[in-house]
Amino acid sequence: MKSKTGSPLGLYMIGVAALFLVGFFLLVVFGAQSYRDTVAGQRGNMDVRVLSSYLSTSVRAYDAAGGVRVLREEGDELRLADGDTGYSLRIYLSNGALVEQYCRDDAARDPDSAQIIGATETFAVEEVGEDVLRLTTDAGEILIRVRSEGGVS
Repeated sequence: MKSKTGSPLGLYMIGVAALFLVGFFLLVVFGAQSYRDTVAGQRGNMDVRVLSSYLSTSVRAYDAAGGVRVLREEGDELRLADGDTGYSLRIYLSNGALVEQYCRDDAARDPDSAQIIGATETFAVEEVGEDVLRLTTDAGEILIRVRSEGGVS
């Protein structure tokens, strides 16, 4: 009787196919992880820019004579007057978040009715010059020049 012997070529082909399959699986896993890290970094950068852009845009929108004021009664507050209406937009730090509150000028702060702009542990407003403000948050510092006559009051 003739005995049948198997060829090692079949086992070799199965081994090569398994090796390619494992390599493809590792490529997908590491590629997905790299993509996730990239998106998280991009989201973090966008969050940083959102806060700075919002502050800059708000100051520009309310930039009128006597419209931009800095108060330091209960911590730094940026008060942006809404013309001669008696109302203003207040931007201040409350419970680890930068908030805005649109209310009458003579009203007290009410963080419960304020809207959250973004998370930050730091908010400082400094008058660098007669018409230049330095706004500091966890996102960094921005310099804003008040262009209206009278500058910052």
